[in-house]
Amino acid sequence: MFVDQVKISVKAGKGGDGMVAFRREKYVPNGGPAGGDGGHGGSIILRVDEGLRTLMDFRYHRIFKAKAGQNGMIKGMYGRKADDLYVAVPEGTTVHDADTGEVLGDLVENGQELVVAAGGRGGRGNIKFASPKNPAPEIAENGAPGVERNLRLELKVLADVGLVGFPSVGKSTLLSVVTSAKPKIAEYHFTTLVPNLGMVQLDDGRDFVMADLPGLIEGASTGVGLGIQFLRHVERTRVIVHVVDMSGLEGRDPFDDFEKINRELAKYDPQLLDRPQIIAASKMDLPDSEKNLAQFKEKLQEDETLSQTPQVIGISSITHNNLQKLTAAAADLLDRTPAFITEQPEQDQDDVTYKFTAEDEKPFTLTRDPEANWVLGGEKLENLFKMTNLEHDESVMRFARQMRAMGVDDELRARGAKSGDTVRIGKFSFEFME
Repeated sequence: MFVDQVKISVKAGKGGDGMVAFRREKYVPNGGPAGGDGGHGGSIILRVDEGLRTLMDFRYHRIFKAKAGQNGMIKGMYGRKADDLYVAVPEGTTVHDADTGEVLGDLVENGQELVVAAGGRGGRGNIKFASPKNPAPEIAENGAPGVERNLRLELKVLADVGLVGFPSVGKSTLLSVVTSAKPKIAEYHFTTLVPNLGMVQLDDGRDFVMADLPGLIEGASTGVGLGIQFLRHVERTRVIVHVVDMSGLEGRDPFDDFEKINRELAKYDPQLLDRPQIIAASKMDLPDSEKNLAQFKEKLQEDETLSQTPQVIGISSITHNNLQKLTAAAADLLDRTPAFITEQPEQDQDDVTYKFTAEDEKPFTLTRDPEANWVLGGEKLENLFKMTNLEHDESVMRFARQMRAMGVDDELRARGAKSGDTVRIGKFSFEFME
């Protein structure tokens, strides 16, 4: 089974907690802080494996979790960093954030890596909080939580030349003759349910990858038939070989077929029509093909919608007529055609993005629950809370000072909070005191 789209969930490892500890040495009654930092949590990294051809494995394994970093230890010893979790994906995988739609990366080369969820940093031990005012602090941080997100992986077949056309025009037969691929071939429509790849090797030493894409029909770009599932694979091809059945046995006009497929390509992505095309006039061994080809060429010359008239090569996969001419023409076009532009989220180093932040925008939210308790939220505030070690009073007081600096106290007073009111952060509750 060919799987080219899948959703997965990834969760990076939490950082290890910092340690509160003190030196215990003979004749040194107050030895000072000696709690070490926690180790970083493991990140989740996608890595291209050229041995994979589909996303099939993700149908059975959709949740990936990295391990947490080791906690800090006594005597100033740091916790061990957790190992990163590597997830293998096939070449041609585009990674999207499933919740925002953002393109995180395009993985097209063997061994290429993409960090999709960064591990949390380790919490600091009390050795880091020592100061002249507080030489023996009982303060330590918990490790920061790792990034958690939902991803959509989309596989686009990596091929130099893509065969497009209506069902049963001879694409699979052509691929089987010019390459060593063994696609399923039959007389009925939609024999090809998945893209097939094959390597074309020319006598002059040149070679390229050819893909037989499932047949398109009118309306494919809006979800009719199988086309919408596989139109995305055309994006990767540098040269399009448009296979048109010249026999007329299906009762369709060859030129009408040609225009309909081009319209579907343009609806999906107008830039696809800028790709160089070769028209492979197939089934030329059948009786009416020569007459239909002549009429096709006349209409093609009169067509004003095309920016340039594609080369037309009459072929027969049964008699092998002109197949070498077709593959050589495709190789010549490849030599003159640059590689496709992949989707990349990175911007040029010279580009700087300035984001507007309203002056009154707060790093926290404040609401009331049905029981009239105050509820604090917001990513920044929640992360600070998660990194607060509640087992030590000094750590709790430090968090209280951080909230005060963020304006939480002022906001509570402005909203009418009184002494004794319950304030909740997650499952933790405390009383507001004036």
